[in-house]
Amino acid sequence: MSNLVFDQVSVNKKASVYFDGKCISHGIIFPDGTKKSVGVILPASLTFNTGAPEIMEIIEGACKVKLNGQDTWVSYTAGSQFNVPGNSSFEIEVTDTVHYVCHFG
Repeated sequence: MSNLVFDQVSVNKKASVYFDGKCISHGIIFPDGTKKSVGVILPASLTFNTGAPEIMEIIEGACKVKLNGQDTWVSYTAGSQFNVPGNSSFEIEVTDTVHYVCHFG
């Protein structure tokens, strides 16, 4: 879905830090107004809530994800992605530090 560099973007200089530092991200805004976040999740078991629909693109690392309402855990590694509906949640078990891009909307 993406290369390793985003050109001509605005970056929120202050990081968003969640779960006692186990997830750290920076918001970015593209010239067309599109918003994404780029970040890292350290090994942990966490639950994230969503407002808008999200596509979570895994750049590096390994994790298992269970979407709200699902019974099955699915494994993801670098080069894969998963979709999360808006106003929902997902559980994530990170086994190898995950670098990600979250595409909103």
